[in-house]
Amino acid sequence: MITTDGAIILRLSDSTPIHRDNFIRLIKCNFYDSILFHRVIKNFMIQAGDPKSKNAGPGLALGDSGTAPIPAEFRVTLFHKRGVLAAARESDDVNPLKASSGSQFYIVEGKKYTDSLLDSVEVKRLKRKIPEDQRKVYKTLGGTPFLDQNYTIFGEVISGMDTVDKIAAEATSKGEDTDRPLKDVRILKTKLIKRKSYQTE
Repeated sequence: MITTDGAIILRLSDSTPIHRDNFIRLIKCNFYDSILFHRVIKNFMIQAGDPKSKNAGPGLALGDSGTAPIPAEFRVTLFHKRGVLAAARESDDVNPLKASSGSQFYIVEGKKYTDSLLDSVEVKRLKRKIPEDQRKVYKTLGGTPFLDQNYTIFGEVISGMDTVDKIAAEATSKGEDTDRPLKDVRILKTKLIKRKSYQTE
């Protein structure tokens, strides 16, 4: 994924094949080329995939369009550590089955959590225990644990987190187009590469 702020290399997960195959299909038809990162929140995530963003003028609120939703694919082994790729979706009140947007995605920047903060997330948001191995990652690498089992994860960054951090640090609007970067941050081009041809960092 080549962006105006640098390159990001993602590895897609075979554990969520509906989302994996859908993302590959969109890349093959150049769907993401010229699309903006329309929602950016430092220490949280960067979001893109709204087709209306390709030609959106300054100040226009984005995020309400995309391709047809696809069913959720929650996996207990996949959690919102720093760098994961996940599907955005509409809120629970209009989307009780937590179906994913067919095109909008986000990449987690996240932050590091203490044990007490994770305890609070368990009680107030998740209503369940976070596995110990995942707690360790949230304390050392960071992430967004309160999203676990609510949004489908379908990949992760294997190179280019510096680009994610750069995008997340962009100045954003506080107007009707809340959290949209004031300077357009665009996906210039996406392409597929074979896993065996690329070694992870």
